[in-house]
Amino acid sequence: MKRLITLLFATLVASFAMSGLSLAAEPQAGRDFTPINPPLPSTKGKIEVIEFFSYGCPHCSDFHPIVSPWAAKLPKDVSFRRVPVSFNRPEWARLARIYYALEATGDLAKLDAAVFIAIHEQRVMFRTDEAAVSWAVSKGADGKKFGDALASFSMQSKVQRGDQEATAARIQGVPALVVDGKYLVNNEAASNFQELLKLTDAVIAKARQEHK
Repeated sequence: MKRLITLLFATLVASFAMSGLSLAAEPQAGRDFTPINPPLPSTKGKIEVIEFFSYGCPHCSDFHPIVSPWAAKLPKDVSFRRVPVSFNRPEWARLARIYYALEATGDLAKLDAAVFIAIHEQRVMFRTDEAAVSWAVSKGADGKKFGDALASFSMQSKVQRGDQEATAARIQGVPALVVDGKYLVNNEAASNFQELLKLTDAVIAKARQEHK
């Protein structure tokens, strides 16, 4: 009898485990993601993951050291892109231009995390472009190159395009992850950032099956 009970218990445990795996592998619309219709333009031949964020967002600051190593280990058929958003807030628009300027001057890898730290830990206020340039110079960036990039019309255009893309994806808050231009991952479906990335992996797997 004891052996029979043990066997039945083991069978139930295995059944629940398989059920959990099945749920993880089959994310559901409305629960795990929101469909984006019409879909955003996406990189051909790749499953693109977009992170919408802002340097001014404290949650994005907490998410950054978690999402960065995850993004670095994505499979070859997946690309990762970050889009800073402003939500029509001038101070966040400047922060978005800082991101694009760092990207344009080749300083992003070195100073990306430093911007989050400056804002959320050191309470640096980027209230003017001059303040942003001064900070960048203090971190070793070329002041003229960075200043020219920050003030350029192309940076303004990129911020506008990023905001338009966020609007098209119906982004209400950040950080927000969009997979394959079609699926906005529901942050509420995860209790922490690690679970959010596991859910994103499952949505990526769904997109991969559709590509096949």
